[in-house]
Amino acid sequence: MSTLSYDAAGAAAEATSRHLGELVQDRVATRIIAKDATLWGPDAESESAIRLGWVEAPAVSRPLVAGIVSLREELAAEGIDHVVLCGMGGSSLAPEVITATAGVELTVLDSTDPEQVAAALADRLDRTVVVVSSKSGSTVETDSQRRAFEAAFDAAGIDAKRRIVIVTDPGSPLDEAARAAGYRAVFNADPNVGGRFSALTAFGLVPSGLAGVDIEALLDEAEETLEILNEDDTDNIGLALGAALGGTVPLRDKIVIVDNGSGIVGFADWAEQLIAESTGKFGKGVLPVVAPTDAPELTLGAEDVLVVRLVATNDDDAAATGDSAVIAGGLASQMVVWEFAVAVAGRLLGINPFDQPDVEAAKVAARGLLDARPEPVPADFTDGAIEVRGGSWLNGATTAEGALKALLAQLGERGYLSVQAYLDRIAYPQLASVRNPLVSSTGRPVTFGWGPRFLHSTGQFHKGGPAVGVFLQITAASGTDVSIPERPFTFGQLITAQADGDAQVLAEHDLPVLRLHFTDRAAGVSQFLGLVDGLNA
Repeated sequence: MSTLSYDAAGAAAEATSRHLGELVQDRVATRIIAKDATLWGPDAESESAIRLGWVEAPAVSRPLVAGIVSLREELAAEGIDHVVLCGMGGSSLAPEVITATAGVELTVLDSTDPEQVAAALADRLDRTVVVVSSKSGSTVETDSQRRAFEAAFDAAGIDAKRRIVIVTDPGSPLDEAARAAGYRAVFNADPNVGGRFSALTAFGLVPSGLAGVDIEALLDEAEETLEILNEDDTDNIGLALGAALGGTVPLRDKIVIVDNGSGIVGFADWAEQLIAESTGKFGKGVLPVVAPTDAPELTLGAEDVLVVRLVATNDDDAAATGDSAVIAGGLASQMVVWEFAVAVAGRLLGINPFDQPDVEAAKVAARGLLDARPEPVPADFTDGAIEVRGGSWLNGATTAEGALKALLAQLGERGYLSVQAYLDRIAYPQLASVRNPLVSSTGRPVTFGWGPRFLHSTGQFHKGGPAVGVFLQITAASGTDVSIPERPFTFGQLITAQADGDAQVLAEHDLPVLRLHFTDRAAGVSQFLGLVDGLNA
């Protein structure tokens, strides 16, 4: 196991100093590992009692390893070497980080964009095994993806049941249906683990193991780390990081996560959903901001921003400076430490870190729009390849640039901008490059999320956390659509309803939402990148 280490300065160090003694005195560390559901107050107790299985995930998951390795060898012998994962939120983000860090290929389909779905269906189908991951099986994105792959396999003369592997909770509707249908393999995860804490359960291990990761080594590292965390001691890294995340006074509720050569690929994306969905509720929480090493937030000097750097080894060159924390460790160690720290932060913030009361609102709105099929809301105006829809705060804007400036003018001194792109993230990765210029032009933190996957992570914070965000939603027309067998809607209609539903719920919370709809994808992307660059001209 790589050596875990932690360093803190400024506000992070002060928070650690302020809270560490009390956390040790209250035996918070050993009580978490002992699955004490009373740590987060009586209102949280019933939920916490069935969501602490992650503290024993390495031991509980170890019996899965032999079956996963055996299935991988069977598939390889049949020439099946391309693994596709259909899942959302924690079910997809953890395997994505694990496989990328290990340097093995995994195609993650966590989108309903019809062009991204069509590309996945057309990619090496004859050599593909599909892992369908869902706690219940009712997640609309994952169910739709499974149906589409089944139809594609059938059309190609391939037995779909031999090419689809299910990961779900025992006794779930998906578990029962998959076993009755005779799918090749069904793996059950610990039902006492929530999705965002499920990295070291079947949800993280099955797709990663089938793709070729040494999952037993991952569990070994995690198990050693849990032993380290199971100590009520002031040297406990999990307690210290938890104090930094949730215990600054006044609260620095924007956590900018920067990777400074940790060797872990995409870890901040996984930590983002863990932190946002766990803490953002009842008007409280900390907003994780995934940022590159040249992030403008690092020099903003904002009083509500705390920086956490991920490093490979915590030496003198990586020491914490300013208001920051620095943490080093291997992938499994980091995952366990951050899960533990978020649980600690929840206690300090006075919230239940294991529920997600606002996630369902956008789902309900999307389902309602799919059923009702209302006519599209007319654009306020069209500028080139961009249709603009906003609110009264547009103040007479007649260009996309003017509309964006009007939205940014709504940012308060503790506000943030959330950019939400409902597009094919594989085909248009350049869209994410707008984050830094928008930080520079606003002087405020900016998050960037791909829709609909962010709905299963930061989507909870947007509605449940402090109501200080402004929202830029990007959607796009497409000449491609993909039907969903036995469903009265297509992927194109589904992603439109998801974007509309989320915008509707944000507006119901009196939060400003600007939608820029690209009538032509390539032209819209180019025009949008140009207008963002122009903000700093």
